[in-house]
Amino acid sequence: MRRIVIALITALALAVAMAAPANAGGLDDVFAKLLVKQVKGANAKKHLDALQAIATANGGNRAAGSPGYDASVDYVAGKLRKAGFKVTLNPINFVESWSENSPPVLQITAPTPKTYVPGTDFVTFEPSPAGDVTAQVQGVDLTLPPAPVPSSTSGCEASDFAGFVPGRIALIQRGTCPFVQKVDNAAAAGASGLIVFNEGQPGRTDPFPLNIGEWRAGIPMVFASFAAGNELATGSPTVRIKVDANLVLGTNNNVIAESRFGDPRNVVMVGAHLDSVTAGPGINDNGSGTGAILEVAEEMGGYFPVKNKVRFAFWAAEEIGLLGSDQYVDALSEAQRDRIRVYLNFDMVASPNYAYKLYDGDDSDGVGSPAGPPGSAQIEEQFEAFYGTRSLPTVGTDFDGRSDYGPFIAVGIPSGGIFTGAEGIKTPEEAALFGGTAGVAYDVCYHLACDTIANVNDTALDVDADAIADSVARYAFNLRSIPPRSPAQSATTLSEGTG
Repeated sequence: MRRIVIALITALALAVAMAAPANAGGLDDVFAKLLVKQVKGANAKKHLDALQAIATANGGNRAAGSPGYDASVDYVAGKLRKAGFKVTLNPINFVESWSENSPPVLQITAPTPKTYVPGTDFVTFEPSPAGDVTAQVQGVDLTLPPAPVPSSTSGCEASDFAGFVPGRIALIQRGTCPFVQKVDNAAAAGASGLIVFNEGQPGRTDPFPLNIGEWRAGIPMVFASFAAGNELATGSPTVRIKVDANLVLGTNNNVIAESRFGDPRNVVMVGAHLDSVTAGPGINDNGSGTGAILEVAEEMGGYFPVKNKVRFAFWAAEEIGLLGSDQYVDALSEAQRDRIRVYLNFDMVASPNYAYKLYDGDDSDGVGSPAGPPGSAQIEEQFEAFYGTRSLPTVGTDFDGRSDYGPFIAVGIPSGGIFTGAEGIKTPEEAALFGGTAGVAYDVCYHLACDTIANVNDTALDVDADAIADSVARYAFNLRSIPPRSPAQSATTLSEGTG
């Protein structure tokens, strides 16, 4: 039946496009209007009801590693398959638990023995696996003495390891790229262990507890003071690293759904995280984003003959560090990244005390992080245009790295989306624009047990689902406003795991 309906919609869209005056919009405009008309907030709300029921039946949450998350995957994947999409379960790993049995060891064994003090000179770099390695240290692109301001790129590029001897312990300086990038590059170069040391500027000298939140390499890792690292960089001594820890890994799945039609060289990607926090069912955060894009996907149908490939992603383990999207992007080749022309992110789109916030692609607000990669400004403008057609105001929101656009921006993929607010406080100016209550959080139940089906605003959900449908439909047929993807750009200000 769904295929018959999709065929009828397609025929209608083509007929309307052919009959339209020469100065009317193209097929993208026709399909956008049709899809917006088909998408209903009430249908998205039904998905939220289902996610609430899943959480209720599974201990009250849908967190990574829980039965509630697995049931959420089954629900979403089943709906997408029924709608005609090609569905893939994309596995990612996360740390279920990590603990140390005894203090770590960092020693110079030759030529002049020295033992460093755990907690003072160094700490374990979590979540390091257990390991006991003795090998020669080799510095990787170090800046010694340190520059006046943080600027080290030690270990940030695979090319930094040119000449690195496999089996040695990599000595890497803190700097301007995510720690996980350094870890990945060291492991790929064949390091047997890893010492990251603080960069050396005032305020960046001592070790501190550090957890990248995910397992990225099967080698022992420690984080040392600048003084210790500077000493180890002299003369390539032989060093022992020992970590005595229990590391338990878990696996969850991203749900990835692609349209059957569309040019695979031009991918329109739409994402929302599927997991909740452990404290509650996560119906606004992020059942709302999940339900909205699932409704758009269902009404669009995987068999609709779009011009560009449309890919929906339901991310795992966002709440414990953007792990689903981060590992997904990390696993893509450069060519695969180049094919993703836009990434649209929807994380909390029905906050009870909502504001219509659009990610500030051009940095016109001048707040926090810089502009997104080229094309991000155009994505913001497209959303603004939709709300403008309904005489609805919008405000900007910073790319602050707290949601799944972060890994996409970090590799230069144009990004944008909608956010209706979390624990932040609504301003009087926003209350004048959107209604609601000034001086109160956009979502008073953010990350709490009360983030239930009663914690969503139906009006915001309905309007935002339509806005999502409009942009997805337009980009499915027309990417002319989006420039070819530029080379990967640094987005170190967006990552909580930044060196």
